Amino acid sequence: MTEAILYVIIFLTLYFQAFMLLTYVSRSARERRAKSPMTADFPHVAVIVPCFNEESTIGSTVESLKALNYPKDKLEIVLVNDGSTDNTRSVMDAYANDPHIMVIHKENGGKHSAMNLGIERTTAEFIGCLDADSFVHENALSEIIPHFDHENVGAVTASMSVHEPKNALQSMQYAEYLLGIALRHIISSVNGLYVTPGPFSFYRRSVLAKVGGFRYAHQTEDMEMAMRLQKAGYTIENAPRAQVYTKAPHTLWALIKQRTRWTSGFIRNAWDYRAIIGNPRYGVLGLLIMPLGILALVAGMGLFVMTTIDTTRSIASAIAMQGEVPLTFVFSMPGLDWFYFPITEVLMLCLVGISIIFVTMIIGKRISGVPGTLGAGLIWYLTLYSLISPVWLFRSVRDVAFGYSRSWR
Repeated sequence: MTEAILYVIIFLTLYFQAFMLLTYVSRSARERRAKSPMTADFPHVAVIVPCFNEESTIGSTVESLKALNYPKDKLEIVLVNDGSTDNTRSVMDAYANDPHIMVIHKENGGKHSAMNLGIERTTAEFIGCLDADSFVHENALSEIIPHFDHENVGAVTASMSVHEPKNALQSMQYAEYLLGIALRHIISSVNGLYVTPGPFSFYRRSVLAKVGGFRYAHQTEDMEMAMRLQKAGYTIENAPRAQVYTKAPHTLWALIKQRTRWTSGFIRNAWDYRAIIGNPRYGVLGLLIMPLGILALVAGMGLFVMTTIDTTRSIASAIAMQGEVPLTFVFSMPGLDWFYFPITEVLMLCLVGISIIFVTMIIGKRISGVPGTLGAGLIWYLTLYSLISPVWLFRSVRDVAFGYSRSWR
């Protein structure tokens, strides 16, 4: 039974990977990669930066926006202080005299309320969001706007990555984000995106007016908005060369808290928008991406349980043998002879899957131009990810099952 389940999981994984690679070489994906950056007829855009206790990062975020290669008279920066209790207000007020920067202070109401207030205060044709712990490449905005080439495009996402990882956890996330860059670009070519990440996603103002503003959505407003846009029939594009860098968690506990929020938010939003799942009206998103996202969550927990059970049985068997066989023999390491290495179908399929993951990461790095080296990140990804991810998977399911909502930080 266990082996049958394992084969099903491997088959679905390889099926999805093959689908992604074939989509990458499709005409639709190639056309998106070939789009040229904006060079004329620049529309009026506004970038809203919702802030809550971001005194250490907001300055770098604003300076990166000021350095964008975009006409200053067409670019508006809106800083919204969402009731910060640290020195964020003072840092923001230092920009109050800049004619292209609007500084707003309000009581704490959540990211969605900060975004909605920022939208109310601007008349820009396109509205962007940038988390206050992120910064952008100077050409990011000119790469994004050309993807609003059809009136049905409701949003465009950027290529989010980790800037100069400092430790093993951040290196793991660097590799993971490269994988995400490739997948987001590929999935966008078949209109299958279900999240518009906080770091530098842009929206068409007229579309926001039709579907409504941001809502409190289980602390994953960007995911709820993307699902709402998809349900309303709008498309979400991706600009692979629009580089944006985010501050990645550098401790294990911070990473688990972040991913627990993301995963529980996905589960809850998927339930809220369950009409999409399995519905052919929503194409690849409804028939493939959303169902596989849910299956991936279940499979991750299932594999962890099966691995734990098999390991426990092996240890118990070794202990049981102690009475008949010397302990030193039971735990002795045999000589390494590659001729006797157990090459099985499962092992070969897993190696194929790992190879495809590596290729996909390379694709992500190539199409985005993100700096840095992949080697260490890949090693840490293959070593740590499968050990850590079950923690936030089980934690998220428990939170959803018992109706528990955790704080942002």
